[in-house]
Amino acid sequence: MALSTHREEDFLLKVNNLKTVFVTEDSEVTAVDDVSFTLNRGETLGIVGESGSGKSVTALSIMKLIPNPPGKIVGGQILFNSPTKGIIDLVSLKEREMLYERGNEIAMIFQEPMTSLNPVYTCGNQVMESILLHRKVSWQEAKRITIDLFKKVELPRAESIFNAYPHEISGGQKQRVMIAMAMSCNPSLLIADEPTTALDVTVQARILDMMRHLRDENDMSIIFITHDLGVVAEIADKVAVMYRGKIVEIGDTFDIFNTPQHPYTKSLLACRPRLDIKLKVLPVASDFMNVDMEGVITEKSTEQKYSSVGEALLLNFTDDEEIHERNAYLASQPPILEVQNLKMYFPIKKGLFGKSKEVVKAVDDVSFVVYPGETIGLVGESGCGKTTLGRAILRLIEPTDGQIIFDGRNITHIKKEELRKLRKDVQIIFQDPYSSLNPRMTIGEAILEPMRVNKIYENDFQRKKHTIELLEKVNLSKKHFERYPHEFSGGQRQRIAIARALALNPKFIICDESVSALDVSVQAQVLNLLNSLKEEFNFTYIFISHDLSVVKFMSDRIIVMNKGKIEEIGYAEDIYKSPKTEYTQRLISSIPKGNLEDIRRAQLKRKIKF
Repeated sequence: MALSTHREEDFLLKVNNLKTVFVTEDSEVTAVDDVSFTLNRGETLGIVGESGSGKSVTALSIMKLIPNPPGKIVGGQILFNSPTKGIIDLVSLKEREMLYERGNEIAMIFQEPMTSLNPVYTCGNQVMESILLHRKVSWQEAKRITIDLFKKVELPRAESIFNAYPHEISGGQKQRVMIAMAMSCNPSLLIADEPTTALDVTVQARILDMMRHLRDENDMSIIFITHDLGVVAEIADKVAVMYRGKIVEIGDTFDIFNTPQHPYTKSLLACRPRLDIKLKVLPVASDFMNVDMEGVITEKSTEQKYSSVGEALLLNFTDDEEIHERNAYLASQPPILEVQNLKMYFPIKKGLFGKSKEVVKAVDDVSFVVYPGETIGLVGESGCGKTTLGRAILRLIEPTDGQIIFDGRNITHIKKEELRKLRKDVQIIFQDPYSSLNPRMTIGEAILEPMRVNKIYENDFQRKKHTIELLEKVNLSKKHFERYPHEFSGGQRQRIAIARALALNPKFIICDESVSALDVSVQAQVLNLLNSLKEEFNFTYIFISHDLSVVKFMSDRIIVMNKGKIEEIGYAEDIYKSPKTEYTQRLISSIPKGNLEDIRRAQLKRKIKF
């Protein structure tokens, strides 16, 4: 289905055979390899792929922001159809000439707004700087334009945020400030690099709506980079799928979702957790294709499981009877954890004699039970109290009130020595594995250390043997024992964190946003790993996430939290099919689903516009 017909001169950006390399002491790494595509005026191109596929380097090459050395563009053209200068090749422009195009005609929203915004300047001043640099206006006029932009991107209290520093506003608000900065000079092309990755689904939905509105209002073109095909379905007219620096498939969004041709595209579509059906195992890339040592992809062979997305879903489907039988079995057991009227209050203002005048009720009178072998999903927006509840259960922070009963024993007020012994049975996998691993300690030592502290096994030889077994359990190997955390990818570091949590053979594990920063394909591997380990060792999980589709795949029951309280609690399928509260309904409706009918409707609407 063609979106619309465009004349040859209608293109805004044409990338021809682009090649970008990074030169190291030992070798030359090709990050972007012979990439070509065309973006017409008013269109949105989604670029998808895993980390390391070349998405961001392609965007930085277009902006000419590749640090040289070690990186450089060694081939190809980047033709930009400038409204003022006509067709120019950005590759040939000098830095002084590129300064005019960058920000004025081409703008970029970077992946992490906190590191993109300067912490010592107010949000307003940072947006004004771009306006004063590119537009001939007074300081007062630049301030007025900035506040208008803040209102346009739906920032609350625009005047207050103008004077606020980045650390004083939320992640979603920082992302809106970045969008306002990018829009400040009315660019013809906006490049958005993973602009919604770390955001709650409700905030993500509002950001996507806003970007669609700004695109249509200003007749702007967008390159939207993400690893999530569900997000791309919400906003893109065309999709380019990248793998190891190459575009392996490109086409209209509907065609890519309806009839994907490349096995890698099929794997990306299949590995997303789904809301409409319950899957036993999430498909992964290796189920669809072989990749040799040279990175050459071959089609499905006898070793691969699936030839299509539909086949992958059909063969992994769990029927309702299986789900009901499991739920009935779990509920027939005495609970392993009982949380009774738990409260976690933080004082924010104190009176004359040090007494608290105001408190934040992070966890407010929460009660629930968890059965042995069960996975309880804890879901809600940032700030709802999920992580605080998890840490309070583990006694990493001291509860204000209430009781925590683990394995029939009240652990709410046990002493430090008893608490240390309890740690063998109760573990946590943190959101950011890199910050939870000691950068000066090899990963083998990091896994072995808890066993040494808790005197598990008689000597380090036996502990090392068990550590290597754990590494192999999480699909790493013996050779990784002596390596340091910085030598691993994000997905591998998460596997290391899982292995460390398993070292003491716990009964109960809390996973705190443990897959939120991973690519969908790596995320699928880690989720499958957590489930297979649960079956093997009979763990009990509390799985914390803001992504309801991930929580639904993992969980037997789901607790929805909002403002420190439980909105509702129920079986995972029931929560999705018939949510009882308006808040839960809003969470579910905000999730990008990538349904073919929704894509068709959006494309037809855009076609009418053209």
